[in-house]
Amino acid sequence: MAMTVGELSRLTGITVRALHHYDEIGLVRPSQRSAAGYRLYTDRDVLRLQQVLVLRELGLPLDEIAAVLDRDEATDRAALLRRHREALVHKRGQLDALLAAVDAALAVMEEGRAMTSEDFKAMFDGFDPAQYEDEAKQRWGDTDAYAESQRRTRSYGKAEWSQIKSEADAIYQRLADLMRAGTPVDDPAVRAAVAEHRAHITRWFYPCSEEIHRGLGAMYVADPRFTANLDKVVPGFARFLRDAFNA
Repeated sequence: MAMTVGELSRLTGITVRALHHYDEIGLVRPSQRSAAGYRLYTDRDVLRLQQVLVLRELGLPLDEIAAVLDRDEATDRAALLRRHREALVHKRGQLDALLAAVDAALAVMEEGRAMTSEDFKAMFDGFDPAQYEDEAKQRWGDTDAYAESQRRTRSYGKAEWSQIKSEADAIYQRLADLMRAGTPVDDPAVRAAVAEHRAHITRWFYPCSEEIHRGLGAMYVADPRFTANLDKVVPGFARFLRDAFNA
């Protein structure tokens, strides 16, 4: 089945303007012409268009999509589609996990109850720290701490990351409980938990001096994304951590 750009637009919901743009940059071009000279999209062209949309959903920019498709279409289109499907299934799993994390936070807020350790775990299970790797490299890529963290974490597998998360959850839960109880940041119990937090970083990532630790606390407050995530545990938690790291 061959169709004009207008027909393809009506069937897919993609604007004619977008289709013309894809044509102009060589991403999806109609490969046939009608007797009247109209350019027509074949089934193969339509399949390529669908793959473009899949890759866009997966976050690839247009200038990279053409190279991916041109390289892989020369080998096995079915294998390419299978890889796209696997990537979409993975993305669906990530979205389901994020929805569960948001639902856990909403349950705590709407029920007006104290957060349990199970709530704390559920609220952060959907987040993948690896997605911030590029930003971390841009911020700290020239530091010894970043280089050491990269060296260590390359060897970590699922067991190590699970242990890291379990330990971190327990430390944050202890600090959050102390904050809820109104414990001053210079109290020995808070200072002990802060020391455990710093030791956790030193053990798994890089030597964390008190100066570096204070810098992390300042970032928790200065960066609204850190503040928003930490304050989901308990309102004001980011500032509490900053003050506790400085005490």
